[in-house]
Amino acid sequence: MEHGVKPSRSYRSPRRRAQAEATRALIAEAARTSFVARGYVATTLADIAAAAGVAVPTVKLAYGTKSALLRAAWDRAVSSGPDPRPLHEREWFVDMLATEDPREHLRLKVLGSVSISAQVAPLVEVIRTASQVDPEVATLWEQLQGESRDLQRQTVRALRRLGALRDDLSGEEAADMLYPLNHGTYHTLVGRLGWQPERYRRWLTDTLIQQLLH
Repeated sequence: MEHGVKPSRSYRSPRRRAQAEATRALIAEAARTSFVARGYVATTLADIAAAAGVAVPTVKLAYGTKSALLRAAWDRAVSSGPDPRPLHEREWFVDMLATEDPREHLRLKVLGSVSISAQVAPLVEVIRTASQVDPEVATLWEQLQGESRDLQRQTVRALRRLGALRDDLSGEEAADMLYPLNHGTYHTLVGRLGWQPERYRRWLTDTLIQQLLH
């Protein structure tokens, strides 16, 4: 070895890392639009690579499998709105947990739910359908259902703490009612039947107040 020459070592500059993250984001967005447009089964890695303007090996290196791309597309959809922060850090969510008014809690819950549903509803249907044919997507679907139900339990606990939950409802019964109302009605009423989001917000808020509170 020549004097003063150090052994070579792997080195990734911040610029290279930023470029890699930008490429991953580009691929995730291409996956999201492709899955929504074509469906999970009909979409190939080549379709996603073409939409992202990269080679198929780049897609495989970034995410590996199509099911991993679907998860990345989901994460991309959730964070694609005006506030990309994690759910628990968003202003409406913090305000929802802090309010002492049960009706305001439900109003804020619906406000946040609708804003997220507008971003993710088409992809929810993609994941639900794909879960029937792909075991890895089925696992993702069950995980998302579990996360959603945990959020409903959080609201139930808040309403009970405020002394506002109906006396004849157990915590699980209240979560059972919240879960389908917050999970599937947006796609049906707004996506399929053409309701305006403001009409949907009013209906869902009134329904939750009527069904859950004294």
